[in-house]
This record gives sequence, C-alpha cells and structure tokens, in this order.
Amino acid sequence: MAATTTSHAKDAHFERGLRAFFEYRDLGIRQATEGAFGAHVIRAIPGEHATGQWHTHDLPFQMFFVLKGWVKFEYEDIGEKTFQAGDCCYQPRLVRHREIDHSEDVEILEITGPAEFETKNVPAPEKAAAAE
Repeated sequence: MAATTTSHAKDAHFERGLRAFFEYRDLGIRQATEGAFGAHVIRAIPGEHATGQWHTHDLPFQMFFVLKGWVKFEYEDIGEKTFQAGDCCYQPRLVRHREIDHSEDVEILEITGPAEFETKNVPAPEKAAAAE
C-alpha cells in the first residue's frame, strides 16, 4: 500500500522540463502511484516565450487548471482558447495543439495518467477550428 504523499510550497523545487519556456514542480504523485498518474505545477520562465510548435501527447488522461495568470492555446478541434486563473481544460489523447502565448506569471496545475507519455511534434492541421 502506498503511503500518504505530501508536497509543501515552502520546499518547492522547479526544474526545466519538456518545454524550454516553462519550469516544472513535481508534486510526488508519480512516485506515490508507481507511475499511474503524474501531477506537477508548471510556471513561466520570465523572458521566455512559447514556440508555437504543434504537438500531440499520447496518453489516456491529461488536464490542466490555471492557478495564476493566463495561457493561450490553439487546438485542432476547438481553435484558439485563452485560459485564465480558475479555468480548466481536458485535452483528449492525440489532439493536435500548440501554445501561442502566456503571461509572465502563469502557473498551471497539470494532471496526467499515466505519468510518462510520448509527446510528438506534428504538422499544423490542414484546417484549424474557428478562433474564440
């Protein structure tokens, strides 16, 4: 049986990760669930900006919740969406998307299942959905 797992803000450690313009704080869920789920806080690196690269993630579950600031994504199925503090998004498996922009102070909680998954850079969709 797994032990109760905690992560405290005063001990927070952020590292660079998947995207060069973000840094990530692992919340310990990967270890607690033996990789079945992952959870981390993502925050902007001041002065770094999104590349706008279209990509996909191959995993059954991925969602994010904006804790602070704002972030703008474009999805092949729903177009451009701006998410502000308090907004949430479920991203289905293999949906093509890209980050367009974010505030310097953005912080996002992301939860995935499983913790490890494949990310592929892909071409832009032939016809993107209408913008918001």
